[in-house]
Amino acid sequence: MHRNWISIGAVLGFLGVALGAFGAHGLKKVASPEQLSWWGTAVDYHLWHAPVLILLGILQKDKGGGDLVGWLLLGGVTVFSGTLYAMALGGPTVLGAVTPIGGVLLIAGWLRLAWFGR
Repeated sequence: MHRNWISIGAVLGFLGVALGAFGAHGLKKVASPEQLSWWGTAVDYHLWHAPVLILLGILQKDKGGGDLVGWLLLGGVTVFSGTLYAMALGGPTVLGAVTPIGGVLLIAGWLRLAWFGR
């Protein structure tokens, strides 16, 4: 699956840059400072994890395995950043209660990566 994680990481990076640009140019005029802050945090976490998935794909070439790491990180970015994006776009702030689930998935992904890398 290593090629898939490289591709998924690249697409995640592309989307992160595009969403960052949208936040900087499109949302700036219509969003509150709090919404822009949520958007910025979502983009940060989104972009920090794209290269990790690419690296995972590269590491899998030599070592195999590691898919659990990828799924945890991808799920974490989807839930963590996704709920923040939704709230920044006017979605219900109750989604903020779901955001930490994404954070837990990200933490688990990093811990699993530490185990995978040993």
